[in-house]
Amino acid sequence: MEIITADFFQRALAGGLLIGLTAPLIGIFLVLRRLSMIGDTLAHVTIAGVALGFLTGVYPIGMGIIFAVLASFAIEKLRKAYKGYAELSIAVIMAGGVALASLFFTLGMGYNNDVVGYLFGSIYTLDMTDLYVVGAVTVLVAVTVFIFFKELFLLSFEEDAAAVSGLPVKLLNMIITVMTALVISTAIKIVGALLVSALLTIPAACSLIIARSFKQSVVFSVIIAEIAVVAGLVIAGVWNLAPGATIVLLLIAMLILTLVGKRGFTT
Repeated sequence: MEIITADFFQRALAGGLLIGLTAPLIGIFLVLRRLSMIGDTLAHVTIAGVALGFLTGVYPIGMGIIFAVLASFAIEKLRKAYKGYAELSIAVIMAGGVALASLFFTLGMGYNNDVVGYLFGSIYTLDMTDLYVVGAVTVLVAVTVFIFFKELFLLSFEEDAAAVSGLPVKLLNMIITVMTALVISTAIKIVGALLVSALLTIPAACSLIIARSFKQSVVFSVIIAEIAVVAGLVIAGVWNLAPGATIVLLLIAMLILTLVGKRGFTT
């Protein structure tokens, strides 16, 4: 149990708690807007940025954030160009992200082991710089959601009604996409690019089953994510398991229990 009091574990716990707040906070809006796959897309683009960061000697997460934000603008542009095929923008940007990541992998064979840590998560390697970046993103996302909560709520359920009522739909769409990019790019070192979308969507999936209002679903999704993060880190630390995978498997177990419990209650 000494691992739980170690400095690296405390940093991991702090980073996990911060992402456990922001990921489901943004994820609930993505799920309601049927944009769950945007998490995987931005994660792949972020990995391309991380790889370029290692190649050029620039702070990898910082480069990943730049790539993810630029990709978020590209997604919105393509969604406007293909209004009837919004999912096409996600597929195109994901393909571009995978292609760039593969190219940078080829150019920088010496750092591939470092990039793999971002694919599957390396939360125990978080340093204070990483925590400051994650903390800044957490504050930005939390404040943005608090300020635009009503507008984002209406946009998530009926975009056309939001436009008719005079809301700046284009601006709100961009805000959600950029916030998603920031969360994804700072979360990949914690849970990994291949698993990060689970932290966006599964807590929301659980909360939508048990919540009786939208505000309850937001609160429940954050609580569920935080429980999974803390329990997953403790279990992974004590039994020497992969932290990101443990967190995601716990989320899946919680979703199954929620579905079973809801079914049993209704019958």
